[in-house]
Amino acid sequence: MKKIYTILLASLVFASCGDKKEVSLEDVLASNDVEQIKSKKADLDAKQQEIAAELQKINDKLDTLNEDKNIPLITTYKVKEEVFTHFIELQGNVQTKQNVLVYPEMPGILESVFVKEGQRVSKGQVLAKIDDGGMSSQLAQLEANAQLAKTTYERQKRLWDQKIGSEIQFLQAKTNYESQTNAVKQLKSQLGKSTIRAPFSGIIDEVFKERGTVVAPGMGSEIFRIVNLSNMYIETEVPETYIGSITKNKDVEVNFPVLGETVNSKIRQVGNYINPSNRSFKIEIGIPNSSGNIKPNLTARLKLNDYTNPNAILIPQSIISENAKEEQFIYIIKDKNDNNEAVAERLIIETGKTQGDLIEVTKNLAADAEIIMEGARSVNNGQVVKVINK
Repeated sequence: MKKIYTILLASLVFASCGDKKEVSLEDVLASNDVEQIKSKKADLDAKQQEIAAELQKINDKLDTLNEDKNIPLITTYKVKEEVFTHFIELQGNVQTKQNVLVYPEMPGILESVFVKEGQRVSKGQVLAKIDDGGMSSQLAQLEANAQLAKTTYERQKRLWDQKIGSEIQFLQAKTNYESQTNAVKQLKSQLGKSTIRAPFSGIIDEVFKERGTVVAPGMGSEIFRIVNLSNMYIETEVPETYIGSITKNKDVEVNFPVLGETVNSKIRQVGNYINPSNRSFKIEIGIPNSSGNIKPNLTARLKLNDYTNPNAILIPQSIISENAKEEQFIYIIKDKNDNNEAVAERLIIETGKTQGDLIEVTKNLAADAEIIMEGARSVNNGQVVKVINK
């Protein structure tokens, strides 16, 4: 009987253990029982360590099954010949050869001013008139004397042709006529200085003197400033190292930062003198100005084409490395198979001019070669690599 009770008690204990459920994390935290919480934490730590150990076993197994685990992944680019245009950047100022101050050629009172500031004028147009001080009356008297001398000369010539009269009378009449004629021409020339005319077509930029002002030749007596904005140019100095590449008719890109405009032009003149103080020579670039927005002394940024190669090989500067001998090198790939696996080969190169991030390769790199781009700094010469170009 005692044995039967023992068996029943054991059955009840096992049944109660089977019906016991695991307490959830929320219930443990809600209990506020420190010991119970610590126990739950210890269980979770043990499970975390067990999972980490199992993941390591999985990774180790995958590494043993992965044949490509030690092959670097790279991207490549097939180089080709292309046009390479190199520019040097300089700064210059806009100028015009037709920007002059107009001075009086004779003293007197400024009798009339026929133009105003901003007015467009033509070459030879009358701008102002200076009082001639009675020279017009003198001219009229001289012209009358010249007319009389001409009549006398013509009569003496007819008589002399008929062998009437003396030769000395004829010569005196001729000399007097020529003298009077020259006097008229001289006074007309002097009188012409009282009229101020435009030396070329342009715009009256400034009027310095008002009507009634006493003027005279010399500094400080300028009457007008006249400017022609249609024939503008930029003058700048170029370092002498470019004397062989900066030549007449070379292309130039001209940018005016203040106006936000860019125009294309050409070099129209190259100086033949090297300035010993800064070892540079001057050039002129013609500037079209149909809109009239470009003014003298405006600052311009210039991009001058000093080198062009229609069959250049260009690569990014960022993939170039340098060895202990200061030689530049890149990596190309060879023997590429169907699985996109290839062999990296170090290639010593020589480079030339740069433009932005690109640099021209001048030696050892041929067109159609496949160079390593991404991953270029993590491979070694002769190493097997895998191309993953998209």
